[in-house]
Amino acid sequence: MTQSQVSTVAQDPASVDAAIESRFSARAFLPRPVPRPLIADILQVASRAPSGTNTQPWKVYVLQGASRDSLVAKVCAAHDAIYANPALAAEYREEYDYYPEKWVSPYIDRRRENGWSLYGLLGITKGDKDRMHAQHQRNFRLFDAPVGLMFTLDRVMGRGSLVDYGMFLQNIMVAARARGLHTCPQAAWNGFARIILPHIGAGPDEMLVCGMALGYADETDRVNSFHTPRVPVEQFARWLD
Repeated sequence: MTQSQVSTVAQDPASVDAAIESRFSARAFLPRPVPRPLIADILQVASRAPSGTNTQPWKVYVLQGASRDSLVAKVCAAHDAIYANPALAAEYREEYDYYPEKWVSPYIDRRRENGWSLYGLLGITKGDKDRMHAQHQRNFRLFDAPVGLMFTLDRVMGRGSLVDYGMFLQNIMVAARARGLHTCPQAAWNGFARIILPHIGAGPDEMLVCGMALGYADETDRVNSFHTPRVPVEQFARWLD
């Protein structure tokens, strides 16, 4: 560890806090391009994330332009096909369980609150399957963001690498905020890995961890007014003296 790392102090803690607290899952983006050097800068800063024995297990595929549009078209077509014929869903499986097989409180309660609050904001009612499908497909259109990031991990790595990955992903999102950009981390892509991995040129030993939309948020779209609550510290922290 260098002296600069030890002695460096954030001169403006409020700005660090603002970058963290203003991060949210943006679901509407402007078509404004994001320069490649800016994306590279964000990824470079994010790579300072910790990882067990400095393994740095992350691999990132950056999609813009034609590569982005082509992937969007492929996955949206598959998504529509499953909607028309649900039996096709068996052909698309996530490689790891992001969500539990059985939900329990308080997690199921938070999940329901999140989903119906978002749908309520958008005027989507229970039973409106067509609109639910269309809204879900917004994921696979990257919410119109000009940049899509796909993250993979070598299958040989253990579960701890997913912990490392989480810290790396958070770094990306915070670094993006520091530069005026927004993000939306997306596990929704995981079920379509069989389409995504060949498209991005991932190796046979790589698994898809998640995707992420990156760009400039559309401040005029009401979906970006959606705010998810957080429980107070007293509910998740225990003090042991």
